[in-house]
Amino acid sequence: MGYSSSKLAIMIFISKTFRSKQSLQNLIASVFALGITGWLAGCAVPPTRGVDTRPSTSAPTPFSSAIASFQAVSWQALPGWQVDDMSQAWPSWLKSCDGLRKRNSEINWRSVCTQASAISGQDSQAIRRYFEANFQAYEVRSTSSGSDTGLVTGYYEPIMNGSQIRTANYTIPLYGYPNAWKTSKPNPIPARAELMSSGVLRGSEIAWVQDPVAAAFMQIQGSGKIRLDNGRVLRLGYAATNDQPFKSFAQWLLDRKEITRGQATMQGISAWAKRNPGRVEEMLNANPRFVFFKELPSNVSADLGPIGALGVPLTSERSIAIDLKGLPLGAPVFLSTTRPLSNQVLQKLVMAQDTGKAIVGGVRADYYWGSGDAAGELAGRMKQDGKMWVLLPR
Repeated sequence: MGYSSSKLAIMIFISKTFRSKQSLQNLIASVFALGITGWLAGCAVPPTRGVDTRPSTSAPTPFSSAIASFQAVSWQALPGWQVDDMSQAWPSWLKSCDGLRKRNSEINWRSVCTQASAISGQDSQAIRRYFEANFQAYEVRSTSSGSDTGLVTGYYEPIMNGSQIRTANYTIPLYGYPNAWKTSKPNPIPARAELMSSGVLRGSEIAWVQDPVAAAFMQIQGSGKIRLDNGRVLRLGYAATNDQPFKSFAQWLLDRKEITRGQATMQGISAWAKRNPGRVEEMLNANPRFVFFKELPSNVSADLGPIGALGVPLTSERSIAIDLKGLPLGAPVFLSTTRPLSNQVLQKLVMAQDTGKAIVGGVRADYYWGSGDAAGELAGRMKQDGKMWVLLPR
């Protein structure tokens, strides 16, 4: 997405520096904080009435993966499961059901989604009992390493001021996919530097913004919102890329000792660009990949998150992007990690509603923080250790 289905997204831009997304819909490189990551905190609390306390089993799961293994566990094994406010996760699960009903799957989602209609979305304990009665929790481990711990990064949906015509204030274009290429696409499509200097994209502009680095971040995320001067909000979603490989311009700056590792965040990159306006294009051209956008329908609420790979709007702090080789799209996942650059526990039920090329691994998640600058601050600094439990229908 925003984190688009390709998820260039997808993920936050700098994360791609070291995990190579996407993501940013194929966002491929997300901004992350390279500071010291706190170890996961939190401990299990006594189960409530009705909690499944059966021992782990090795029964076959309804989903198999070449890069992840699944071990059935009791609900007591999920740290923070009993204290999470399930009512905050419920709307995201209902959206997952909307998407899952339209897909063919070896997993029987239809039955559990049908039963969800009888649950009060305001009753956190009733929601918890619903999951405990209808799902089995499985600890996720990496097949290659055997580890139950992996990388958790963050992404968000940018919001910036702009215009649908070029003005004195808005001079940086965001491009749609050229109409001529829909019938006869260049092979290969040129890299970013040539696309920007050759004029071949002239006439494909769909919006204009002020900041070239912010525009690049929106490409990484794969979606965004543009506030127009008349008050209207223009929603842009991922359309396509130029099929070039992603190369991190964060790494480009690090290699040239222009920034330190501690500055290799979205915020640090923006600060460098302001100090070096004459070198911004050189930096951006270090990444040959280019993302094209499309305008989303005007009847889509501006309050909704971007559309993820599942085809439903993402929910702030309750949606994640995952590797489809590791986990099933749409599944509930219990995530245990920490907030960006801290030891503060973050343990929540989230939904695997998005994916991205830079999201690679069985124990791997890109956590959707929401829209706007505050979400961007958190997403740009998130590079934490984390554990995951996937919930699958019994």
